[in-house]
Amino acid sequence: MNTSSGFSASRRKALRSLAAGVIAGGGLSAGCAPAVHGSRAADKRRPNIVFIMTDDHSRTAMSLYGNRILQTPNLDRIAHEGLRFDEAFVTCSLCLPSRASYLTSQYPHTHGLRTNGEEAGFTAEPRLRNAATWPNLLRAQGYHTGVVGKWHINTLPENYDYIAVLKGQSVYFDPPMYIDGEWHDQKGHTDDLIGDHALRFLKNRPRDKPFALCYQFKAPHREWQPAPRFARRFDDVEVPLPVSFFESLQHRSHAVQQTMMRIREMPDFRKLQPGGKLDEDTAARLNWQNFIKNYYRVLLGVDENVGRVLDWLDRAGLAENTLVVYTTDNGFFLGEHGLFDKRLMYEPAIRVPLLVRWPQGIRPGSVDGTHMTLNIDVAPTMLSLAGVSVPATMQGANWLPLFAGDVRTWRTDFLYEYYEFPGVHCVRPHRGVRDARFKLIEFWRDPAEYELYDLKNDPDEERNLVDDPAFAAEKARLKTRMAALREQYADHDPPDYLPPQQIPQACHY
Repeated sequence: MNTSSGFSASRRKALRSLAAGVIAGGGLSAGCAPAVHGSRAADKRRPNIVFIMTDDHSRTAMSLYGNRILQTPNLDRIAHEGLRFDEAFVTCSLCLPSRASYLTSQYPHTHGLRTNGEEAGFTAEPRLRNAATWPNLLRAQGYHTGVVGKWHINTLPENYDYIAVLKGQSVYFDPPMYIDGEWHDQKGHTDDLIGDHALRFLKNRPRDKPFALCYQFKAPHREWQPAPRFARRFDDVEVPLPVSFFESLQHRSHAVQQTMMRIREMPDFRKLQPGGKLDEDTAARLNWQNFIKNYYRVLLGVDENVGRVLDWLDRAGLAENTLVVYTTDNGFFLGEHGLFDKRLMYEPAIRVPLLVRWPQGIRPGSVDGTHMTLNIDVAPTMLSLAGVSVPATMQGANWLPLFAGDVRTWRTDFLYEYYEFPGVHCVRPHRGVRDARFKLIEFWRDPAEYELYDLKNDPDEERNLVDDPAFAAEKARLKTRMAALREQYADHDPPDYLPPQQIPQACHY
């Protein structure tokens, strides 16, 4: 990670003391900050936290990560004034399971929320154990906590000082919101309303406590309906197609070929000529242009509302000791391989933007392009920063050594899992292991299939090497490593899938 002599020795020393005790290989932080509970003066030393999350945000849809059409100055600002992670991933690329992992620092097979709640062959999903989430643990140790915006977990949030959340996926205009125990109709664009509630929480907070706010947008989840002020943006722009847009998928596993994720088949934006249908390639291009422009437009609203909160923190004199984190619940295909949505263990779906600003503890303009960070790392990091003990049930790692530039050991690979089937898009259950160079994906039932990619020589994952004899040793090594990771995280095949004969016809192959 980039460092600078401008980052004071005292700050670095303090961060190193916070970071002490991290267990090797992506385990838990064994140590945390010295206890600082009790007096108001001690509370002021603990950082405030603003955790910002979007829904389905591909990191390619951000100017900071190289997008030349969509400009996101306020999101970029978090990194310019802090740290950008380039190797950030989720352990399951699906909204509800990933959101629960952010809160609990557990894999979906551990916290039990494995699907989005569709009829996916499971018994009823268990409740989120709110008491074991990092915001609730902070509240128990004196933090003033709030959650505003998209919650999208199958139980309502509990034990926050301020709650203003959407119902399920919700809508982009005039959404009902659950506000401090009651449902209320709201008027306006949803992401603007979420910004309003974030500012309400910040302005009305008690002044003698540190605060932690979960600030969570609906965008850029479908149906991609922008605020009127952005409705005509990009009308005069032709967005370039991804190079793999017209890929046939024939070299990939049968499981991938049979998913229902092709942009050419999107029902939302299919365009018809007067008197007849368009050919498939033309329809795909039109689908793409309509989809991507609205996807960009809703992100303009996110960027603007993030800026509102950053500006308020500056004016209030709170920016110096407020940790601001920006990320998303999962990545998203924006036409790569001709696909949209997420779920599959390919890079566009599992890789996420991750930006962190904390002027008191992070040098501006830092970039970490080496260390693999995961959604399960958020909870132990937040707790450690606040001087709160990390429960032994948490499976993630503490980022503090990365902030301090004092990393002795860190994970070199990670386990991925996906369960929801049958369900939307008909993506079969799979798991995999990814290290710095290789990725092995196992579609583990109906029937078992594998895919293998060399990310160093094929970063766009266009050549499946699973049947190449030259890579047989790598395949065997990764299978062994995946088994070891599954054992480490107590991952065992769930017993409650529908047998093949009960799978709905829409997802039969």
